[in-house]
Amino acid sequence: MIEGQGTAQPQELPQQESREQESRESEAHVQEPHAQEPRGQAGDTVELEYLPTVADYTSALKARRRVSRAGRIQRRFLIALGFLVVMAVVSATISGETPDFSTVWVVLCVLLIWFMPWLQARQFHRISQQRGTFRVTVTDAAGVSMATDNTTVTVDWAAQPRYHERPDLFVLLSADKNASCFTVLPKRALRTPEDVDRLRAILDRRTTRA
Repeated sequence: MIEGQGTAQPQELPQQESREQESRESEAHVQEPHAQEPRGQAGDTVELEYLPTVADYTSALKARRRVSRAGRIQRRFLIALGFLVVMAVVSATISGETPDFSTVWVVLCVLLIWFMPWLQARQFHRISQQRGTFRVTVTDAAGVSMATDNTTVTVDWAAQPRYHERPDLFVLLSADKNASCFTVLPKRALRTPEDVDRLRAILDRRTTRA
């Protein structure tokens, strides 16, 4: 009887090993898609090609003013000046007097601050015209590489770790309180409409929204 049992046991071992191997292959098949997904995201790339316009820089500077300390101070100052203008005009209307020089000066200050992004954008645009066409490559790993007719620049994610989205473009911003450095990425420069979502996804993974 002992010999009979000994001869029966080896016949069951191959079946057990076969079932264990099938179980391991099934688990590997289920886990494989999840292991490939991060590799696809890490290699994501978006390309842009454009000639900068005054409107591009105006929109970018408005975005920077929204998030920078200097921009917040300007907005408060603008609100205060606007309040003074309204009070001066109302007072002059009630008294029937002509607004004095100080009121005119305040109005000019309000207009200057209001149109400041546009004035600065014209200066940036004149400089960019000397560089020609901008060819930009945004990669998940390396950051933003920008090549023009006479310059090549690479900006990693640590240099500009936040971004702001506007209807017409994305703006990468440096981490200092006044966002002194920025990179303009116009949506019109993307090759396909789907690239807008792909670019936003890369920025969300590598930077923070401002």
